[in-house]
Amino acid sequence: MKKSKRLSTIYILFVALLLTSCSKWLDIKPETEIDKTELFSTEDGFKEALLGIYIRASKTDLYGKELTVGTPEVLAQNYMISSIDPFRYKATAEFKYDDQYFIARKDNIWKGLYNGIVNANLILENIDKRRNIFLGNNYNIIKGEALALRAYFHFDALRLFAPSYKQAATAKAIPYVTKYSNLSTPFGSVSEVIDSITHDLEKSKVLLEKDPIRSNSYRIGYPTQTDTLLNSELSNPDLFLQNRRHRMNYYAVCATLARVYLYKGDTKKALENAKEIIDAKKFPWTNTTDFIAVEEKNKDRILYKELIFGWYIPSLSTDLNSNWFSNGSSGMHLEQIDAQSIYETSGIGATDIRYMHWFMTVSSGNNYISEIVKYRRNSLSDNESANLHYLMAPAIKLSEVYLIAAECVYDTNPTQAIQYLDEIRKNRGIGQTTSVSDKQAFLQEILKELRKDAFAEGQIFYAYKRLHLPIVGLQGKVFQPDNKIFVLPLPDDELIYGNQKD
Repeated sequence: MKKSKRLSTIYILFVALLLTSCSKWLDIKPETEIDKTELFSTEDGFKEALLGIYIRASKTDLYGKELTVGTPEVLAQNYMISSIDPFRYKATAEFKYDDQYFIARKDNIWKGLYNGIVNANLILENIDKRRNIFLGNNYNIIKGEALALRAYFHFDALRLFAPSYKQAATAKAIPYVTKYSNLSTPFGSVSEVIDSITHDLEKSKVLLEKDPIRSNSYRIGYPTQTDTLLNSELSNPDLFLQNRRHRMNYYAVCATLARVYLYKGDTKKALENAKEIIDAKKFPWTNTTDFIAVEEKNKDRILYKELIFGWYIPSLSTDLNSNWFSNGSSGMHLEQIDAQSIYETSGIGATDIRYMHWFMTVSSGNNYISEIVKYRRNSLSDNESANLHYLMAPAIKLSEVYLIAAECVYDTNPTQAIQYLDEIRKNRGIGQTTSVSDKQAFLQEILKELRKDAFAEGQIFYAYKRLHLPIVGLQGKVFQPDNKIFVLPLPDDELIYGNQKD
């Protein structure tokens, strides 16, 4: 009973305020082998360890900031950075990879990702030995999520620190760490690492076949809606099985597989996984009335119901909204002319509701800037009840799945590909249909749409890299594709690879 109460408290904090700090289980290594044995002696211990990985990954050095609104967005030239540069990102935007602030950030990203990998491996190392302690389908859920997280973290490390598959499939990449050991893991090639990623994800997909999110009774909606016809995400009596989109659920694994297979160029398997999500019709497009609501408490700027998976980050609201984005020209922003160019407001984007509601025009001297309000809340406190939805850092959205499907199907069915793209645009207030002459032109439309829909979500840089295409900068600048830009330097200190105990 004592353990059950303790675990319930952990769930509530995870789903609500995340007021607790990371426990000792989230370090690169547990303090003693006895502690590890004790942790994995109960089902509750495995649950605690799994939730701990999500909490750690939601910190500012990873998906709570850096890998969502931070480094990849700066590299993709999505912000105007003032000469004051209070956050020390100007050198990063200029691809000066010898800058001390950039080095510290990218090394912390590496350490953070491998921290998550090590803790996933701790679960996987112990779970089969203790299979008899699990109730219901919890063994499959926990093992499936741990495998998926291990793959997800490796994939982002690969996308940052190794050449793309298209450019150098046989090049040395990163270690794919599958064991908690004193022995270091050899570096694999890009191709070998991708194969390991897809292997883990395919195993995870099988384990998560009975994920509650797949049931007909599981309805996605806003947490403020108590009508189960609109939302049943909080209705499961087991707290561990609520809010499945806050964790690596079955559809999140499908979406990640679609993303990885596309990176590899396996359009057949990428399309299969994307279509599984689309055909399930589980994730509804956001109603325009919710997106453009006048009152902040009723607004859904992050397209909450379209999130297939996201990182829960309520405690970072003040940092994002009062510091990162809301310091006028000193914060991360766009010149108004650049925001209008990205969203094509003089043409197809004249009615684009994203431009209208993700940016606020602010006077700055003799100029106008577009302040980014995408993550703005009704209250800067952690009180989630004051808002329509939780504050999440989007990980994978429905729109990206449609873009993957569009790109994969173009060669065999360009009409269907255009329909996928236009479905997104229709739900963003654009009624004009897409007209392109060939695949290269269509790819440019895909890139433009991804940049618009995933703005400040950390994804467009990886698309430029995957396709080895120029980065479209601000003020008309274009940066030609080059591995000197696309491949971040590995950390110098091999002790931070995170694949060793000591």
